Amino acid sequence: MPLATDEAVVQTSRELVAQLHSIFGEHPGFRPAHAKGVLLSGTFTPSAEAAKLSAAPHFNNPSTPIIVRFSNSTGLPKIPDTDPNADPRGLAIRFTLGHRVHTDIITHSTPFFPTRTGQDFLEFLRAAAASGAGVESPSPVEKFLAAHPSALAFVQAPKPAPSSYAKEAYFGVNAFKLVDAEGKATFIRYRIVPDLGVEKLSPEDLASKGENYLHEDLITRLASGPFTYRLLAQVAEEGDVTNDATVHWPDSRKLVELGQVKVEKLYDDETDAKDQKYIIFDPIPRVKGVEPSEDPLLDVRASVYLISGRERRAAS
Repeated sequence: MPLATDEAVVQTSRELVAQLHSIFGEHPGFRPAHAKGVLLSGTFTPSAEAAKLSAAPHFNNPSTPIIVRFSNSTGLPKIPDTDPNADPRGLAIRFTLGHRVHTDIITHSTPFFPTRTGQDFLEFLRAAAASGAGVESPSPVEKFLAAHPSALAFVQAPKPAPSSYAKEAYFGVNAFKLVDAEGKATFIRYRIVPDLGVEKLSPEDLASKGENYLHEDLITRLASGPFTYRLLAQVAEEGDVTNDATVHWPDSRKLVELGQVKVEKLYDDETDAKDQKYIIFDPIPRVKGVEPSEDPLLDVRASVYLISGRERRAAS
């Protein structure tokens, strides 16, 4: 997983990591965003349709071991699951294809993303940090939102807390190109849909929950057996924008089921603590059969993950 070759991208990524630390504080050994999380193991089983769209090994092998990470938003490692700032939630999946060979899918519990570029996202964070109680209106973040409709849509989108990670839907905001064995390419965005259905909590129900209720639910739920999701591909049509995470495709676009994600077992505490520091998820696929789109966020996201991951690994 290399850094981007564009020095401007790397510089923006370093500034993003620094800005996240500035907002949430220094927490050595933890991610600067989605710091609170939990690791699990499971299995991915592809559908017959997956192999028609992509030559990728995890879409063609009978099954693939996976590592799953559920997480809360913010860079606060102990943010209560009940805190409104903990949404949107995250779901990252690592497909283990061999010794030190893998590819990842990274999703969130909202289809919205505030900005098209990493530089705009940095300005969004800076504006948010410069706003708050005592700041004259219009504040820097109010001015930013007024000038950036996609950021306003992200902020205003409802983000109710889930009753369980197992009852939440997750969305990949970046587009990717699936390439089949004949070289035919199809642009898609990932969706991950729970077989148990989506269930949100009312404010009253959320108020009755403990600060770690989502983790506790996983312990109880997995004691009775695995839970599953369907990995879907929303397929772009001619003319759909594939290089801008803020532009949604119409809901009428075809959804193709790529396979089943089965979540089977929580990591033990010691392994979780070690691997949370070590694992660096990669937004760029880097595997035959799945290619990145020209979305400028991808290189920035990958560089942010790598820079912060190196910091995390170096922490004592």
